[in-house]
Amino acid sequence: MENKKIGIASDHAGFQLKEFVIGYLDSKGYDVYDFGCKSEESCDYPDYAHPLAEAIEKGELPRGIAMCGSANGITMTLNKHQGIRAAICWEPEIASLARRHNNANVCTMPARFIDTETARKIVDTFLDTEFEGGRHQARIDKIPVKELCK
Repeated sequence: MENKKIGIASDHAGFQLKEFVIGYLDSKGYDVYDFGCKSEESCDYPDYAHPLAEAIEKGELPRGIAMCGSANGITMTLNKHQGIRAAICWEPEIASLARRHNNANVCTMPARFIDTETARKIVDTFLDTEFEGGRHQARIDKIPVKELCK
């Protein structure tokens, strides 16, 4: 991936994994934009997911990484945004498919269920895998909700 900018967000359950991923991305030369949270104090994932999603939709960032305990809540929040295709990735193969077939622009990880080595492999796969296009593009074009006729 040429653009070395990336956004990252988590809630309290994902804070430690987020800090690990930030350090890893820094070591790989990425310019990481941390949308929070800033500690393990209980917080609400939408407060951090929405700003990350908005930055991607505006074109300020090409992709993002997010995490919460199960990855479900933060993924649901991110996917409320029409320009976001967030995919829960718990192993590298899922991250690869999310990029190749779904052109995912946010990788979400279940912080309570994966270790840092698995997270590192998922991040590498997500960042290094290109979208295949072709028949997959037609499917992706059908994802956004179109305004209903009135």
